[in-house]
Order: sequence, then C-alpha cells, then structure tokens
Amino acid sequence: MNISFECADKVNGLMTITIEKADYEEKVEKELKNYRKRAQVPGFRPGMVPMGLIKRQYGTAAKVEEVNRLLGEKLYAYIQENKIKMLGEPLPNEEKQQPQDFAQDGPFTFVFDIAVAPEFTAELTAKDKVDYYDIKVDDKLIDEQVQMYASQAGEFVEAQEWSGNDTLKGDLRQLDANGNTLEGGIQTEGGMIMPSYIKGESEKKKFEGAKPGDIITFNPKKAYPENDAEVAALLKTDKEQVKDLESDFSFQITEIRHFQPAAIDEKLFEKVFGEDVKTEADFRKRISDMVKPQLQVNSDFKFMMDVRKYMEKKVGELTFPEALLKRVMLNNNKDKGADFVEKNFKPSIDELKWHLIKEQLVVANNVKVEDNDLKEMAKAAIRQQFAQYGMNNIPDDVVENYANEQLKKRENIDQYVDRAIDAKLTEVLKGVVKLNTKEVSFEEFNKMMQEQQ
Repeated sequence: MNISFECADKVNGLMTITIEKADYEEKVEKELKNYRKRAQVPGFRPGMVPMGLIKRQYGTAAKVEEVNRLLGEKLYAYIQENKIKMLGEPLPNEEKQQPQDFAQDGPFTFVFDIAVAPEFTAELTAKDKVDYYDIKVDDKLIDEQVQMYASQAGEFVEAQEWSGNDTLKGDLRQLDANGNTLEGGIQTEGGMIMPSYIKGESEKKKFEGAKPGDIITFNPKKAYPENDAEVAALLKTDKEQVKDLESDFSFQITEIRHFQPAAIDEKLFEKVFGEDVKTEADFRKRISDMVKPQLQVNSDFKFMMDVRKYMEKKVGELTFPEALLKRVMLNNNKDKGADFVEKNFKPSIDELKWHLIKEQLVVANNVKVEDNDLKEMAKAAIRQQFAQYGMNNIPDDVVENYANEQLKKRENIDQYVDRAIDAKLTEVLKGVVKLNTKEVSFEEFNKMMQEQQ
C-alpha cells in the first residue's frame, strides 16, 4: 500500500492511496472460505461447494468490502499520525479519481480532496485587555423578583368592577340591524374577554366601568380588526364562519375575574425558600444571593462574546479552502441544494473560525472536563429549570436523580460537555487576561445585549 499527501497551498490537501492485491488478498481469501462453509447451493453438500463457484458469486463483493475497510482505516490513521487538521470529511477528487474495476486484481488507486485548517496561533496573556460587565443587584431588580414570586403564588378572585387586566366572562348574542337578538344567529355561553387586549380603541372604551350583570353592545370584528382567529376563539366557532361577519353582539357579563398577587408575607417567603425565611429583609437577601450567580452567567456570556470578537480581530483574516468546504457543506445538505450553501456559507465559516480559535485556547489553558463537571452542569441546568416555575427549594436528592437520568442519554452528555468546556474556559480566561470591569444595571446590560443582536 502506498499513501501520499500533498498540500501546496496549506489548505487544499490531496491524498492518494493505492491498495495492492497483497494488501487485501489474505483477508478476502479467508472471508471466501467462510462463505463456502455457509453457502447453500443446490447440488452440493454444505461446505463442499467448489471454491471457483464461490469466487464467481462472492469474490468481487468480498473484495470491495475489504478494500473499503482498508481505505477508511488507513486514511484516518494517516491523518491522525501526521496530525493533519482536517475540516469535514474527505471527498473524492473530481478530476483525478478514475473508476475502479473491482472484477480485476488491482492495484486500486483512490484520490481524495482534504480540507485542511489554516495555520495560526491564538493565545491570550495578561497583556490582553477585555471588558467585563458586572451586573449589580439593585433594589429595582429585587423588587421585580419579589413581584414575580407574588404573581406566581397569586390567584383569581371575583371583582365587582372591571379594571386593568381583569377577565370578563359572559354570554354573547348576535344582533340584527335593529339591535335585537338575531334569530338563528351566533350565540355563545361563557365567552371570555380581556378588554385590555382589544385593539379597536372605540370598542375597548365600551367596557370601562363594566360590572357583573351589565349588557354591553360591541362589534367583535372592530374589536379585533384583521384577526379572525381571535374573533373565532371568542365566539367559539371557526374562522370561516366569522370571515364576513359584520354584526354587533350583546355581551352580558356574568363574572369579572381579577388576578390578585399573593401578599408579601411569611406564607410567600416559606413557599419560595422554605421555613428558614421569616422576614421581608431575609426574603430580599435570599433573592439577592440567588440572583447574583444567575447574573454572573449573563456577564460571563457577554465576556466570551467579547473574547471572541477580540480574538477574531487579533488572529486576523484566515484563508480557508472555500470551494472544497462548499462541496463538503453541499454533501452534508444534499436535500437543501446549492442556494442553501451560498446563503449559509459565510456564517458557517465565521463559526468555524471561532471553533478553531477556541480549540487552541482550550489546549493552551489545559481545560479538561471530568465526570463530576458533567454532573454539576446537569444539576445546575435542572435547578434553573425548576427556578423558572418558582421552585427554588428542590431537595438535593431529587436534583441528583434528575441529573443521573439526564446523563444516561448520549445527546445530553454531548451538550453538557460543550457547556462544561465553555464554563471552565470562561473561568480560566477571566484569570488570564486583564479585566476592564464595568458595573452596570440589569436594565443597562439587557439594552446593550439587544443592541448587539
């Protein structure tokens, strides 16, 4: 077997592999003997089929299988041994690859195009300065969290007059031109209306000061202009039936439901954090302690965005084998076509550049992920999911069990590996570069992030 590799421009590699008869003959002969033992051919006892017949029937297939096995094995071994940084998968060279006649004994020659990563050096030291936005936990942010918990623990109560975001429940009757109930018209029991969401201002005003028992005449199509789905949902019918609807409707209010947030008291404190929180000051302190690490995640995310921008500028433009990478991308997205490749190629190259930079930073800073890192990452993600539903005092054993189940799935493990690498690299780089720390409010931080999108 002979393998050669050329890469004149350092990014477009050409690999040629020649497989001789001696490379595959022994394995093919052995496989054909196994075929002979199993072959069921009329007129011959098992294991007594003439070898010439076996070779005619199975010889070419066995040869193809062994040559392909050798080809893949030797190709990837060569790449690994020679430390070739291949991008994507090898593709047959469109000009030099000739058809192979496997009915013959060879030699068989295969020519592959190999996309090679550009050579560059990515490093960060204490001489490099990167912004870090420290989000402060101020009273406004804590107030918002307190109100969120109060809302999550709130309930609907009956009200005697509509206000704010109250919901009205009642019966709807389609009216004729004279304002009377239309015989055979649409009638809906228990319709639900939130006047604050009505788009038509003239229709919305009709509900001001509404009380249980009131009958309000309004026009649903004017209340929700160009939104037949909303009108159909209100009238509990289909969009086709309301498509040309112009009638007014009467709405007799049977109930007004007002959402009442929970009182900010010991009952709420216990529900959110457990029995050890007794006062509002303690409650606010616990919120602050809980929010700080969550905000640090945001700060770290922005830091890595800035590291990426800084490193991409520091590394400069890189030369990629674009024509070959487009072929690779098209080969991986055959159902989407060339237009998809052209549209998404530049963003893909941008992500590839950052991936290569990050790879070097991970190696240079000796970032490694252990099993315990994955467990802790899974547990943090699970606690965050529970916290979204206001559940902050989940027992450790429950979280542990959830994490163990998550880590039984391969796709979850890959996800947590990536997240753990990012988290560890972020922490390391914060200690490597010079941080230009800037304190900002959560509101200022969000505004800044929105402007970057």
